[in-house]
Amino acid sequence: MEKIPHDERLLQWLGRLIRWSVRLLAVLMVFVIMMGVVDVGWTLYEKLITPPKYILTISDMLATFGAFMAVLIAIEIFINITIYLRDNVIHVKIVIATALMAIARKVIILDLETTPPEYLWGIALIVVAMSVAYLIVQRYGSDEGGHG
Repeated sequence: MEKIPHDERLLQWLGRLIRWSVRLLAVLMVFVIMMGVVDVGWTLYEKLITPPKYILTISDMLATFGAFMAVLIAIEIFINITIYLRDNVIHVKIVIATALMAIARKVIILDLETTPPEYLWGIALIVVAMSVAYLIVQRYGSDEGGHG
């Protein structure tokens, strides 16, 4: 039987620990998603029973959209976790798409009446940067990250 060097055994053990940690994160993310769905339902219910009853105002819809988007972002993160478990690779395109969805959520729920212009410029810059990054990865890069 070939003897495995001590450092190699440590790295194998740490690798297994990381894989179990990622599995635990996947389970916890499913819990977060389920709670997010409950929150979307509760938010919608509260908006519908608040006078005027059974009518959603624009601000009610924006609050509901924000809750929906938060759940969709959690689902995207879960997909990132499951792909990592399957392929042991971080897919950069999916991570960038998740970040784009998160910034899109921020834009959707943004209150333009109270948001300072510097903040809007900052968000605009983030949207452009993330879009360019996605375009570059989509057009020129592979779908795999640097971990494999």
